[in-house]
This record gives sequence, structure tokens and C-alpha cells, in this order.
Amino acid sequence: MSSVAIIVFAFFVYALGFLFYSRYLSKRVFGLDDSRKTPAHELEDGVDYVPTNRWILLGHHFTSITGAGPIVGPAIAVIWGWVPALLWVVFGAVFIGAVHDFGALVTSIRHRGNSIGTILGEYAGERARVVFLLLILALAILVNAVFAFVIALLFIKFPSSVIPAWTIIPLAILFGISVYRFRVNFLIPTVVFLVLLYASIYVGSMYPIDIKPLAGVLGVEPIMLWIVLLFTYTFFASSLPVWLLLQPRDFLNGLQVVILLALIYVGALIANPSVVAPSLNPSPEGAPPMFPFLFITIACGALSGFHALVSSGTSSKQLYRESDARIVGYLGFLGESSLAVAVIIACTAGVAMLSADRFAELYSSWASIKKSAVPAVVEGGANLISSLGLGMELSRTLIATLIVLFAATTMDTSVRIQRYILNELGQIYSIKPLKNAWFASLIAVLSSMGLVLAKEGGKGGLVFWPVFGAANQLLAGLALLVTYLYLRRESRPTLPVVVPLVLVLFITSVAMFMNLVNNALKGDYLLASVSGIILILEVAIVLESVNAVRAERRGVET
Repeated sequence: MSSVAIIVFAFFVYALGFLFYSRYLSKRVFGLDDSRKTPAHELEDGVDYVPTNRWILLGHHFTSITGAGPIVGPAIAVIWGWVPALLWVVFGAVFIGAVHDFGALVTSIRHRGNSIGTILGEYAGERARVVFLLLILALAILVNAVFAFVIALLFIKFPSSVIPAWTIIPLAILFGISVYRFRVNFLIPTVVFLVLLYASIYVGSMYPIDIKPLAGVLGVEPIMLWIVLLFTYTFFASSLPVWLLLQPRDFLNGLQVVILLALIYVGALIANPSVVAPSLNPSPEGAPPMFPFLFITIACGALSGFHALVSSGTSSKQLYRESDARIVGYLGFLGESSLAVAVIIACTAGVAMLSADRFAELYSSWASIKKSAVPAVVEGGANLISSLGLGMELSRTLIATLIVLFAATTMDTSVRIQRYILNELGQIYSIKPLKNAWFASLIAVLSSMGLVLAKEGGKGGLVFWPVFGAANQLLAGLALLVTYLYLRRESRPTLPVVVPLVLVLFITSVAMFMNLVNNALKGDYLLASVSGIILILEVAIVLESVNAVRAERRGVET
């Protein structure tokens, strides 16, 4: 199979989805209306609620939802064959993932920018709200713990990514000040700071920074030193006004990623490497069954519950007008899905450009690819980019920087979302310290660091990561449930949400139950217990929602 044929297929489906299906959702299902005042205007506070240009907000949303998920997931999942991975990424994005993100964003702006958990409380009661908030909080802590470990590991393995990853922070602050304080047209600082960012990538490839000597002087492991530095940064970043760092950082990251994706795709179009992976491989050595685990291994890129936290946690508070939700929510997800497609091409065709046997070596077994997923993406992507005439070292730095920046922006947003949830819990239970932004940020950082330190070498979050995929997709199903409850109350069409809702809850419940059984049989009662608890929480939330619908129906009938 030609790589070019895969690219043409994917973008043809994306174009149809955005031009026609998203327009149908906007007009007929959600009824977007620019005469309505968005929460960004109604509750503007200059910190979290800030009316924002839709393209800048798209940059924030795109980079916040993307993270390392659409990179690692597809890189692993192609072991079952490139055809099922590609079909789930493309059609899952158009009909499920983008609908999920779009729906969570619209539902939130129709509820004063409140989170999905808070909105659930309005429809299903306070108990459901608290349970959902606690579930979200647990998942956010896990995301922060794992992403801190991943970023630190990438800094050690690819020290050339250190300079560009940290250079973007002062560039973003200067960008925010230029646009929001000095009212400079955002196109001018965009060009200037993007050039400086790429200059830092070149400098990083020439002067990689190795933190091992400093770690040795301080008597700590290099990975732990990086983790402490990352959490120190996120503590301050999570409480700063969104216009000062979060928005401009994510906007610049988004542009950098779009350019890098263009380089990968152009490289694939020029080199046109053949796909060497099997189209279907239902029984790889040591791998779990393709159904249902393909659908939770590829989360971001096709569907991810974490996106609902971003849509209702930060993006909904910055939306300038309702019609912008189609660009930010639906198109933003398609952008993430296009990254997953690029990863599929890099891993199934790009890795074999220099050696025909390289794919078979990397994907010899489930255990092999779980350890080699990120190197496979870096290697395959670098091969594609280098076909444009760029050196391999610079190409590797570009790919490594891409992964680091995505993971870092997701971590930034996740800590901020933790702060919001802790603020909400403080209001529910009248705990005054939790209502304070800085104290809530401190608790968010310390709880995530506590999980990191639970295992030697910063691997604490990895202990629970095996159940994260299924838990993340269950969260997506519950977010779709909230959107359904809203649409039902407003007497709007619900079928485009109901079908994904039922499908997602069924598949991921099966996966979570299988995780529970498998872990119990292996004697891993900790993970089995966590799987069981998450399933119980899901059932409780669904039952509370069903009771709420029945009560509402009885009220209407009487």
C-alpha cells in the first residue's frame, strides 16, 4: 500500500466530516447562536475567563488535547495491522471523537463555562457530580504523573530537545504581553516568535543539554531532577492568567506542530514509502485481543475522555462567540487525528526506509513495541523529514521536540484542570483553602508528585497506567452522557450523540472488565481493585442519570 493513498483517504474523509457533518451538528443538533453571550464575555475576569481569537484558542485547544496520546497509542496499535488502526483513527474521529469534544465544549458554554462534572450534578444530582469530579481528579493526577515521567525521560534520551522546550516559555510570555497589553497585531509576533522557536530547535540540535552532571552534584537521579523542575514550573503556570502563558504557549506550539506535520506529510508524499506492516494481524505475540483493546490503545486520535476536561475546563471559558466552537471543538480534534495518521505512516512505512527489516524488528512482539513505541515514531518521522534534505540529527530533534511540547502543554492544562476541580470541591464542602487558586495548585502538584515518587525512578504513575486507557474512554462515554442529557432537556436531536455513547460505554466497559479479570488472574489485586472501583463508579453515575431522566419524564407526564 502506498503512503500517499493513505494520506489522500484520510484527508478526504476529514474534509467531508468538517464541511458537512460538523455543519449539521452546529445548526441542527447544537443550534449555535452568535447572539448568545459566551461565558468568556459574561464572566470575564482576565485570568480564566478571557474572550479569545478563535485561531489562538484553536492553538491552545489543539495542543492541550493532543499530548503524547495520539503518538504512543497508534504507534503501538498498528501491531494489530495498519487497516483497523487507520479506520478507527479516521472514522472514529469524524463520528465519535470530534462529536465528543464539540459536544462537551457547547454543553459547557451553555452552562456558564462549568466543567462536565458540575453540569452532570445539575442533571443527575449532587452525588453523581461529586463522584464524577473525584474520578476526573484521579485521572488528572495520573496524567500529570505519567507525563512528567515521559517528558523527563525524553529530556534524557534526546537532550537536544531541552533548549527549545524551555525557550518557548519566555517566548510565550512575551507573545502574550505583546498581543494583550500592547495590542500588537498577533500576526507580527507570531512570525517573529515562531522564527525564534525554530532557531532554538537548531541551537538545541547543535548544543544538547545533559543534566546528569548537575544531578550528580546534587546527589539525585537525573530523571527526578527533571521531574521536580517540571512540577515547579507547572505550579506557577497553572495559576497565571491564561493570556500570559497558557494561550500563547499553546498557540505557538500549535503552529510549530502544524508546520512539523506538514514536513512529515510532504516528506511522505515525496518519498512515498510503501507500507511494510501487515494490513491485519489479529494475534500478535503476547498482545491482548484486538477487540476491545484496539479501541482503548488508540485513545487520543480517535476518542479521549481527557478532551472533555479541556473543552469544559479551559476552552469554554475563552470562546469568543458560539460559532467558534465548530472550529475549536470539531476541527481541533481532526487536527489531532491527522497527527495519529502521520504516526501510523511513520511507524508502518517510515521506519523501513533505511532498512526493510526494521518494522519486523520493532514489532516482533507486544513486549517489544511497548518499549519501542516512541523511538519508532522518532525514527520513522525523522526518516520522512530527512527525505526533504534535512539532516537526520535535526530531524530527530524536531520530532523529539514535538513530543515534548505536546506532553508539556497537556500537563500544563491538566494541572490547571485539577485546580478547577479542587476549587469546586472546596465550594461544595465549604473548605476555604481549596477555594484559593495558589493553594489548590499546590495540592494538585503535590498529589501528582506523590504518585510519581510512589515508585523508584519516578515510575509511580506507570503502576496504574495499564487501566488508564479503559478509564479514559469510560470518561468519554460519561461526557457523551452529559451532552445527551443536555440535548434531551433542550428537545434537540440526540441520535448523533446516543450512538457513540452506547458504543463507547459498551466497548470500554468490556475492556475494563477484562482488565479486572486479567489482573486478578495474574495476582495483581491492586490494579484489579482499581478497575473494579472505576466500573462501580461508572455504573453509579449511569444509574443516577437514568433515575434523573425517569424523574423528569414523570414530571412532564403529570
